[in-house]
Amino acid sequence: MPYQSPPRAPVSARPHQGWTLFLSSLGLFMVALDTLVVATALPVLRLDLEATLTDLEWTVNAYNLAFACLLLTGAALGDRFGRRRMYAVGLLGFAVASAAAALSTSVGALVAARAVQGAFAAVVMPLTLTLISQAFPAEKRGMAIGLWGGVAGTAVAMGPVVGGAITDGLDWQWIFWLNVPIGLALAPLALARLTESFGPRPRLDLVGLALAGAGFLGLTWGLVRANTVGWASAEVVSALVAGAVLVASFLSWQRRARSPMVPLSLFRLRGFTTANGVSFFMYASLFGALFLMAQFLQTGLGNSPLEAGLRILPWTATPMVIAPVAGALADRWGNRPFMAAGLALQAVGLGWVAAIAQPGMGYAQLSIALTVAGIGTSMCFPTVANAVMGAVPHQEAGVASGTNSAIRELGGVFGVAVLAAVFTGPTVYGTPDAFVDAFKPALWVGAGLAAGGIVSALLAPPREVQPPEATTRRTTRPADVGLTGA
Repeated sequence: MPYQSPPRAPVSARPHQGWTLFLSSLGLFMVALDTLVVATALPVLRLDLEATLTDLEWTVNAYNLAFACLLLTGAALGDRFGRRRMYAVGLLGFAVASAAAALSTSVGALVAARAVQGAFAAVVMPLTLTLISQAFPAEKRGMAIGLWGGVAGTAVAMGPVVGGAITDGLDWQWIFWLNVPIGLALAPLALARLTESFGPRPRLDLVGLALAGAGFLGLTWGLVRANTVGWASAEVVSALVAGAVLVASFLSWQRRARSPMVPLSLFRLRGFTTANGVSFFMYASLFGALFLMAQFLQTGLGNSPLEAGLRILPWTATPMVIAPVAGALADRWGNRPFMAAGLALQAVGLGWVAAIAQPGMGYAQLSIALTVAGIGTSMCFPTVANAVMGAVPHQEAGVASGTNSAIRELGGVFGVAVLAAVFTGPTVYGTPDAFVDAFKPALWVGAGLAAGGIVSALLAPPREVQPPEATTRRTTRPADVGLTGA
């Protein structure tokens, strides 16, 4: 059955492309920075808050768990109540949650604040891509999304460095205080300069929101808890099974809902499905490897947090240069070659690090291997986003962005859980040799995850063909908008 698109959402005015790109990119930078900013502070948090390996996982995964569970909700709220309005709400909420994280005096309080951060980041992140996609025509979207990917790459690059510099020079709490003035400044600018737009669905699918949130919570909870209580434990098995059942129920409900959160017909679009597969494997590999790499540079090689952040730069800084170029070239050559080559380079780079890792090793060869992995990641950042947005009708940008973001974050949680499961042991922090002995096989798994995504990339269409869009363009807000279930 061919894709049937709903009527185009009303748009009040032509968006200002410059302001849209600037404000959306800054919001993306803030929430993406906090995904990784704690990476180089993990050893300090372990000592300062008397945290265990499981606690360290939660400081990373509490953010990603809330992020993953609520991304579809964030996108749906933007479609229903206005993308500009909800973007500003997300920025303000993120700033308040960051202040709570900075004031934390225990691991439990920090993890709770990180979860609230993730919830508001789930509102901000998908709307950045939606706002940009709405502002730029198809022929310029690759370039704009390439710049968006470059900003994401900059946040990835700056996260470990900023975290290390602040931990060394001030204290880890200032990692989170940094967000407060940024969020408070961006929110009023967004309300003043961005153009309001709405999604094509007048009703909020409350049943779908509940099923999707609970299902993703079950899956991510099981993955995060597996390394603490065991993969075969009743808690993990029941959480994973319940999560899978709820996600299946969500998909079944979407077939019947009057205003579905995710039209399942989108997954019949080859470009959309394959790009999401690439995103899952890329982020599983990236987040899992980075979780351990920052600790390897400190525990295995004896670097300070700032030194570790600087030494990760060959891996994480390349998106600033490569991502905008890859996004622009994808407009001409298509996204498939960049996604496949990017994942291959990411796998080669991480495998190279796993092969040469040893206590006290020199930095020269390590930096080359990290650069190779970074170039691969940089090629994937913009082209995956471009492939997702280019495969769906223009008015489905919010749904597509939220779905891709949810899959991406689930991949990140999965990667951290799987690599930590391979790495974990009672003596891994005892000596540098013990750490490296556990680190090497875990990183090989990270390389394997990247290699697994190549299959999805090769199945992508050579050039995306967007489904036909509705030609009717309404200029007023629908009168029957209401906060009702489907």
